[in-house]
Amino acid sequence: MTKLTRATLIVAVSFGLDKILAIVRSLIIARQFGLTATLDVFNVANNVPDLLFALISGGALAMAIIPVLSEVLTKKGRDVSWQVFSRIANLAFLVTAGLSLIVAVFADILVRSPFGIAPGFNAAQQTLVVSLMRLDLIGTLIFSMAGLLIAGLQANQHFLMPALAPILYNLGQIFGAVVLAPNKGYTIAGISLPAYGLGVYGLVYGVLIGSALFFLIQIPALIAYQFKWVPRFDIHNPDVRKILVMLGPRVAGMFFYQLTFIARDNIASHLTQGAVTALTYGWMIQQVPETLIGTALGTALLPTISEQFAREEYKKFKTTLVRVVRVIIALALPAAVILAVALPPLLSLAFKWNSAAIDLLTWTTRAFLVGLLGHCLLELGSRTFFAQQNAKTPLIGSVLNLVIYVCFGLIFSQLLGTAGLGISDSLAFSLQALFLLIMIAVQIQRTKKNEGISLSLIKVFFNQSEINLTLLRTLIGSLLGGVVVFLSMQFFSSHISGMMSTSISLILAITITLPFIWKELRLALRL
Repeated sequence: MTKLTRATLIVAVSFGLDKILAIVRSLIIARQFGLTATLDVFNVANNVPDLLFALISGGALAMAIIPVLSEVLTKKGRDVSWQVFSRIANLAFLVTAGLSLIVAVFADILVRSPFGIAPGFNAAQQTLVVSLMRLDLIGTLIFSMAGLLIAGLQANQHFLMPALAPILYNLGQIFGAVVLAPNKGYTIAGISLPAYGLGVYGLVYGVLIGSALFFLIQIPALIAYQFKWVPRFDIHNPDVRKILVMLGPRVAGMFFYQLTFIARDNIASHLTQGAVTALTYGWMIQQVPETLIGTALGTALLPTISEQFAREEYKKFKTTLVRVVRVIIALALPAAVILAVALPPLLSLAFKWNSAAIDLLTWTTRAFLVGLLGHCLLELGSRTFFAQQNAKTPLIGSVLNLVIYVCFGLIFSQLLGTAGLGISDSLAFSLQALFLLIMIAVQIQRTKKNEGISLSLIKVFFNQSEINLTLLRTLIGSLLGGVVVFLSMQFFSSHISGMMSTSISLILAITITLPFIWKELRLALRL
C-alpha cells in the first residue's frame, strides 16, 4: 500500500465507526422524539453554530491551512510550521469568540426573520430554537479550536487521532441522548442507566460533552509531533499571509455552502411537519457513503497532492487525480443505486415510524442519493484547487451552487414536496462538481509551468479512455446490482424476516457488482 492508501484506510475505517455511532445516536433520538416539532427545533438550532464552525475551522481554515503548512514543512521544517500554525490559531480563536457572541446577541432575529432559519415555526418553537442555539455556540467555540488542531496534525501526515475525534464526539452525544435527555432510564445488559429528564436540552449538553472530548483526544498527538504554542499573531509573516489570502475566498465559499442548509430549512419550515427532520436524516444517510468514499479520499489526498504540487511533481499530481476519479466513480455509483433500492425495509426497522413517515424519509433520501457521485467528486475538485493554493475558483462554484439550489428548491418543493429539496441538492452539487472538474483543466492549461500536463488533464475529464471504461463498467454493474437487490427482496420477503431478507439481497447485489469494479478496487490499494 502507498502512504495515501494507508491514510485513506485509516480515515475511512474511523469515519465508518463514526458513522455507525452517528446512526445509533440518531436512531436513539429519533425513537425518543419521533418525527415531531421538537426534533425539528433541535435540528434547526444547529444550523448557525454549524455555519460558524464550518467558516472558522471545520472546512474553511482547515482547507486553507493544510496546503501552506505542508509547503512550510517541506521547505522550512516542523518548528517553523508550528509557529505559523500558532499565529493562525490565535487569530481564529478571537474571531470565533467574537462571532459567537454576536450570534448569541442577535439569535432572536436570526430565527424569526422572514429570511432567517425558521420563519415558518410558531412562536414557542422559535423561542426554543433561540435558547438551544445559544447553548450550541459554546460547543462551536471548543469544536472550532479542535478542528484547527486536526488540520495541523493532518498537515504532518498524522491521521489517527484526528480520525478518532469524531468517534468521541458521537459518544458524548450518545451520552446526552441516553442519560441526560430521557425521562426513563435505559436498561443495557441488565444495567439500568440514570435518566435526568432534560429533554431536548439533554441533547445539547451531550453536544458540549462531545466537543470537549473531540478537543482533548488531539493532545497526545500534538505532544508526539512536538507542538509548541507561540502567543503571537504576526499577520505580516509571509506564510501567515498566504493562509489569510486563501482564507478569504474559502470562508466566503463555505458561507455560501452553509447557506444552502439554511435555505433548505427556511423552505422546509413552510412544508408539512417533519419535513426538516426528514431532510436532516435523509442528508445524514446519504452522508454515510459520501463520507466513507469522498471525504475519506479527500482528507487523505489533500496533504499528498499539496506536497506534490509544492515539489513540482506534476506527473505524479496528474496520475493521482486520474486514479482517485476512477476509484470514486467505482464506489459511489453502486452505493447510490443499491442503497436507494434497499432503503424501505432498512428505514422501517431502524426508525419504527409509521408508514407515512417512512415513505417521506425514503423518497427524501433517494433524492439525496441521486447526487452521491457529484458530492464525492466535489471533494476531489475543491481539494485539487486548494492544493494549488487557489481558493477563488471553489468560491465561484459555491456561489453558483447556492443560486441553483435556491431556484430549484423553490420550484421542486412545490412540485415534489420534501423530496424536491433533496433533488435540488443533488442537481446543485453535481453541477458544482462538474464546474470544478472543467476549471481544473482550464486553470492548469493557463499555468505556463504546468503546460506539460495540461492536455493530459483535459483528457482525464473529457476524453480519457480509462475514465470512460470505469464509468461504463460501473454503470452496468450498478444497474445489475439494483435489479438483483430489488428482485431478491421481493422473493425472500415472503419467506424470511425483513432484516434477513434485506441483508441477503444486499450481499447478492454486492457480489454481482464486484466483478465490474474489481480493477478500481485493486487500483485503490496503489493510490
